[in-house]
Amino acid sequence: MAARIFIDGEAGTTGLQIKSRLDGREEFDFIRLDDARRKDPEARREALNAADVVILCLPDAAAKEAVSLIENESVRVIDASSAHRTAPGWAYGFPEYEADSRAEIAQARFVTNPGCYAITSVSILHPLVSAGLVPVEWPVTINAVSGYSGGGKQLIAAFEDPSSPDHTDEAFRVYGLGLAHKHIPEIRAWGGLSHAPLFVPSVGRFAQGMLVQIPLQLWALPGKPSVDDIHAALTKHYDGQSYVSVAPLSETAAMGKLEPEGLNDTNELRLHVFGNAETQQAVVIGQLDNLGKGASGQAVQNLNIMLGLPEGQGLDRPASIDRSSAA
Repeated sequence: MAARIFIDGEAGTTGLQIKSRLDGREEFDFIRLDDARRKDPEARREALNAADVVILCLPDAAAKEAVSLIENESVRVIDASSAHRTAPGWAYGFPEYEADSRAEIAQARFVTNPGCYAITSVSILHPLVSAGLVPVEWPVTINAVSGYSGGGKQLIAAFEDPSSPDHTDEAFRVYGLGLAHKHIPEIRAWGGLSHAPLFVPSVGRFAQGMLVQIPLQLWALPGKPSVDDIHAALTKHYDGQSYVSVAPLSETAAMGKLEPEGLNDTNELRLHVFGNAETQQAVVIGQLDNLGKGASGQAVQNLNIMLGLPEGQGLDRPASIDRSSAA
């Protein structure tokens, strides 16, 4: 029997991408509400309680409200918002996080889908902290750039729609300058840090794609690890994984640049360790599609795991949406 799926917030950017990746799969039946009913509380309550799996693509407050409306204890939830990223009782939806993460996701009723900046930061920090190369109390700095689709319909309109009141011609902007970005608690908790990292996000004039950089002064770290040590810890942690990989040092050393759009339309996360042995410095850079492994692709991967389906089902094709229709 096909699993009944309800995407609450299907008209948004992430919801549209998830639906596109799931379209045509016989394993699913979709519960859909038309435009008039999707904002009707009773219609939503009925849909939320009729599904086998609900995927929430909503702002945080609306995601919390949706969970409160679910009375059917057999309904399982994937929340793509940041509302439950550090909440007790929610499995962290990063299958590659630890050896038992897939089993935890498979058995969970509630799964929180990681944030795009956060999953990349955590993918770097967790193995290094676990290996003892970066102390839990280390003053971590993270610099990142995302495509503007990560900001949802309003930011998409600002960059793409000349008639938008927020329209901009700028090529690049740094934001989150209050140093309180909503992904910071998630990065701290799942990265294994005792203090909040200094996180400086930015957005560029490209629709999707992302680079997340964590610089390391190797000479200042307690064990004075080498570039090889950093690379080896990451490589060991992700050995055999399909969607998270670490580029060989020889490949990274030969690179003259790293493009944020290089993994667009995939569910891949690729880590690169750039280093200078003479100055004892390194920077680890994660590259991904903020709408792929950073959002919709990760949600589909988690859905597959929860339902006992092949993990990569539906992830070998790009999601195709009209971003201008996001609502």
